[in-house]
Amino acid sequence: MYRHRKPPYGHALGLSQDPGPPPPSPLVGLKPLQLLEIKARGRFGCVWKAQLMNDFVAVKIFPLQDKQSWQSEREIFSTPGMKHENLLQFIAAEKRGSNLEVELWLITAFHDKGSLTDYLKGNIITWNELCHVAETMSRGLSYLHEDVPWCRGEGHKPSIAHRDFKSKNVLLKSDLTAVLADFGLAVRFEPGKPPGDTHGQVGTRRYMAPEVLEGAINFQRDAFLRIDMYAMGLVLWELVSRCKAADGPVDEYMLPFEEEIGQHPSLEELQEVVVHKKMRPAIKDHWLKHPGLAQLCVTIEECWDHDAEARLSAGCVEERVSLIRRSVNGTTSDCLVSLVTSVTNVDLPPKESSI
Repeated sequence: MYRHRKPPYGHALGLSQDPGPPPPSPLVGLKPLQLLEIKARGRFGCVWKAQLMNDFVAVKIFPLQDKQSWQSEREIFSTPGMKHENLLQFIAAEKRGSNLEVELWLITAFHDKGSLTDYLKGNIITWNELCHVAETMSRGLSYLHEDVPWCRGEGHKPSIAHRDFKSKNVLLKSDLTAVLADFGLAVRFEPGKPPGDTHGQVGTRRYMAPEVLEGAINFQRDAFLRIDMYAMGLVLWELVSRCKAADGPVDEYMLPFEEEIGQHPSLEELQEVVVHKKMRPAIKDHWLKHPGLAQLCVTIEECWDHDAEARLSAGCVEERVSLIRRSVNGTTSDCLVSLVTSVTNVDLPPKESSI
């Protein structure tokens, strides 16, 4: 009777209430950890800004019913080779409370600028800022996708597909360096082992690739990496849409497809627009008058290509952005001519590795 009548966590303690200082944390060396304020809410629960000794950290709190997401993310963070400047830094994972009030905590580095979505809502960015975010974001995804046989003495880092890549899951350091976060749906591809839970339609609906929307993906590693690359194209479009480099107006921030089908599209609406009509977010004419943005738009279109096998790899995007930035910032018209040639005729790796 006690178990049945005891209210579940969400009712016992409102998310907006101050829960008071929690007990010392065993996995962070018995150092006191104090929750300060809620910074975000999502399908998993909420993210708190917290203080650990003299440092701020982020604490992602999962309710017990989302134990699988917590376990999945903890396992991905525990994979050899997951320490990288463009991946969110993991500190600890632990259980707090008891019985029905158990909470699952994931403690990571805290980034005050928040997510790329939030930053773009409140800020217009310069050409150099756009390039820096795009380059570091693609570097993080490229490293996540990479299979590293022997990673800095830690062992084998397998190829990992994110499966929920979006601007909300890209965090920004104080210098706008991008950091990939939220690995609750990520899947590892280890040689000789099944990749685990790889059912098709997961992730955030508006960022789903056409093959995911129509339920027509094959369950091979490269197929999952190409799905991430489609979403990368949408996030790059978000960056370009808030850049002031072009000689023209910068619109209010909008999510991909928000202009076409609003803020809460149904699966059917997205299938109609993305799969059947093969529409993508609009590329504005005045963007194409800026030499750098024009070439970036070529890259975006190759990321969100309807044909998954034609999409660029994350490493290729990183190289492209670096090349475009150097050429635009450097230079002479000769450089730009060579840039157009090199970007248009870029050497793609063989099909099996051209994700």
